[in-house]
Formats: sequence, structure tokens, C-alpha cells
Amino acid sequence: MNDIKVVAFDCDGVMFDSGQANMDYYNTVLKYFGKPQMTPDQFVYAHMHTADEVLSHLFRDPESLEAAQLFRKEMSYKPFFKSMKIEPDLISLLKKIKPKYKTAIATNRTDTMQGILSEFNLESYFDLVVCALDVVHSKPHPESLLKIIEYFDVEPAQVLYVGDSVVDETAAKAANIPFVAYRNDKLSADYYIMRLEELEDMLLG
Repeated sequence: MNDIKVVAFDCDGVMFDSGQANMDYYNTVLKYFGKPQMTPDQFVYAHMHTADEVLSHLFRDPESLEAAQLFRKEMSYKPFFKSMKIEPDLISLLKKIKPKYKTAIATNRTDTMQGILSEFNLESYFDLVVCALDVVHSKPHPESLLKIIEYFDVEPAQVLYVGDSVVDETAAKAANIPFVAYRNDKLSADYYIMRLEELEDMLLG
């Protein structure tokens, strides 16, 4: 940990328990078009992919997909904020590590990320936010993490990435970045934690 200069986080499943919010969001779209609610498999897919990818998964024919995309872009995510649960240790951790480390987010969220940061007063805690709109290839491609490396002008080994899914694991490995698996011991990772406060001990000693 002595060489780490940047700590980067995934959003969903790490910074927030957003499962209910995301399920409600996509079910609202499905209901509008008279489709059944998400299946468990569709929900798992939605957790790890961009909104565009999820809609393509839910709406298979081009005409209905185009209509769903238009509807989604007109629908605000704000009503679903109330279902998001911020991880209890997140702000405390960020306050303690910020003086020593740069902080970043690498997420497959698109146009909802800025609203979330604003809603939960998190903008000042992050030096860089890379969402799916900022890259050509979203995770599991490493582009979002490579952008973090380039932005801070550091070596891959100097960035620590905290994620909870195979998508995060794959992106970190492809970028040669040390990976912290959050509440998922089935992943291949350099470190495993169950609470974000464990990072405080790892980073600050």
C-alpha cells in the first residue's frame, strides 16, 4: 500500500446499495411498455452494464428499443434516489483518506451519475469521475481505469480499485491495477473487504 496514490471506486454495490433503485427504475420502463418486471437474471445483468446495454437486453427488437431509449432519456432518475442507500462508512473514509490520496470513480453509470453525486453531496470528495459517457468502451474494458491512470499521471500499481463484480475484476486486471473485492469473495482480487472502513486501516495504517 505504500505506493498507492489514487483510490478509485465503483458506484453501484460499493458506494451505494442501489439494487432496489435500479430495479424500480428499469421496471418503470418495462411497465410503461406493458412488459413484465425484471427477472433475477435480468437484474444481475443490469447491475454490471450501462443503461444502453441493459435496455438492449430488455428490448430485443430495434423499434421497441428505440422507443424505450427515448422514454428513458425523458425520465428522471431523481425519484429513485430515495431507494438508494449510501454505504455507511463511505463519507467517513473519504474524509480521512483525502488529504493523502487522490480519489476517483469508475462506473458504468451514464447520465445519472452527476445527479447522484449532487443528491448525496459527494461532489467535493472526488477528484475525477469517469462514467460510461466519458469512454468509448465501458467496463469490463479497462478504458475507464486507464483514463484515471492517465489523468493523475501515475503507474497502474499506484491505483487501487474497489469493485464488487466480475466486470470490475476484469477491468482492473486488464489495466494492471490492484483490485479490492468488496463483499464478494468469489472474485479474484488482491484484497478482500466487507466494509469500507477496512480500507482506512489498509491505507492509513
